Amino acid sequence: MSENKKIARNTLFLYIRMFLTMGVSLFTSRIVLNTLGIEDFGTYNLVAAIVVMFSFINNAMLGTTQRFLNYEMAKNSNGAVHKVFCVSMNVHLLIMLIIVFLSETIGLWFLNFKLNIPIERMQAANIVYQFSLLTFCFSVLKAPYNASVIAYEKMSFYAGISIVEVVLKALIVYLLLLFAFDKLILYAILVFAVSILLFLAYRYFCRQLFPACHYRYVKDRKLFKELVGFSSWSMFGNLALMGSSQGVFMILNVFLGVTINAAMAIATQVNLAVFSFVSNFQLAFNPQIIKTFASGDLKAHQKLVFQASKFSYYLLFILVLPILFNTTYILQLWLKIVPEYAIPFTQLILIFSLIDALAGPFWVSMYATGEIKKYQIGVALILFLNLPIAYLLLKQGFSPIYVIVGKIILNFILFLFRLLMIQKHIKFSLIKVIKDVYLQVIFVSTVSILSLFYIKKLVVLEAFNFTDVAVFTGISVLVIGSYIGVFGLSKEEKIKIYSLLKKKIK
Repeated sequence: MSENKKIARNTLFLYIRMFLTMGVSLFTSRIVLNTLGIEDFGTYNLVAAIVVMFSFINNAMLGTTQRFLNYEMAKNSNGAVHKVFCVSMNVHLLIMLIIVFLSETIGLWFLNFKLNIPIERMQAANIVYQFSLLTFCFSVLKAPYNASVIAYEKMSFYAGISIVEVVLKALIVYLLLLFAFDKLILYAILVFAVSILLFLAYRYFCRQLFPACHYRYVKDRKLFKELVGFSSWSMFGNLALMGSSQGVFMILNVFLGVTINAAMAIATQVNLAVFSFVSNFQLAFNPQIIKTFASGDLKAHQKLVFQASKFSYYLLFILVLPILFNTTYILQLWLKIVPEYAIPFTQLILIFSLIDALAGPFWVSMYATGEIKKYQIGVALILFLNLPIAYLLLKQGFSPIYVIVGKIILNFILFLFRLLMIQKHIKFSLIKVIKDVYLQVIFVSTVSILSLFYIKKLVVLEAFNFTDVAVFTGISVLVIGSYIGVFGLSKEEKIKIYSLLKKKIK
């Protein structure tokens, strides 16, 4: 019960963080788009994507650091926790040097000779590229502190830092409007300045809150090899993930130019804002998923994994379905200038994320087991298929919409693969899980979609206005929530939720 209360409390802090960051990011991205223009906005996101492509190395190590920290915490070994932090910082410094080398060689060549950027903006693009690289370097240095916050489950600190980030992002928008300097270059410089301040804030507060975060050079070859060995297999999955997102981003640019990148960036912004509801929810679960496995409580581990999977989907579905029905109006209200393909891209990316929400807890469970070699190879092979499929579709003259459809199909195949892989390691009845969890999800989704199609014809006017959309959204939430409450929960979950609500009302 104490751990459940901790998850609930951490979720609350993460939702406070989310509402702040989501509101500001949506507001600022609209102003940035209108200030930079579609071409410069697309150029910035394209250039930054080159650097982000190399982040698969850092992302692999971030998950590894959190996993090893949580394992040592489950054993109540404070000295070992400190050693893991120090050695992981050594690895991150090495990663930063590798990323700088790759970015200044392969990345720089790709930027100047392969991408479809207007000639008159190439100089600005190169300047933006260098500042994007510096920004990313500070995010690498911040990663061990970030992993420590999650491992210690101090989500109130996480939310507090986000308030600082929100204020700084709002300041960026103000300065962008204030100065007459080249807006694209100025935006990159300001984002870099924010990354420095956030790194310093993380470092200072982590050192104050967590004794383990006082870095000193520790030479432990065995631990170093364990961290690098574990993260090296994780890199396969992260490399493929970057390839399937940023690589497709590049392929779209080669065939269709920077305008299509602006549309993709808008779709990604909407998706990040909506998916943050789920990612915050899952983030609160992740440390406990690792700790339950480390302590040998497989029953609790299985329960956490599949509850997190199901409730993650429901949380996202309640948000996504009204957006799918009203995407055109929402983007027009938000952006004023809506790039071509932004509407279908947004709808498809949200469907893609619904599958991701179901599969999110699976990779944490696999990390907990430590048996990730075959898992990551399988994930990498499936995700890498996005690249040749995208290239062949565009080469044959298909609409870029089919590229995203292909990503959705591959993501569903990946979900099935992940489910089968964790079944081998944490030993559960696959038929029972499909029956008790995923058939409920399919049924709730089907009846909700059919009901909202019918309701839309009855109550929503053809010419959408804010009132129509607000009424329809409110009805959607009530309808979906009712179906989840009646058909989407197990008997045990209903009893717990209803008793909790009754207690809170009293």
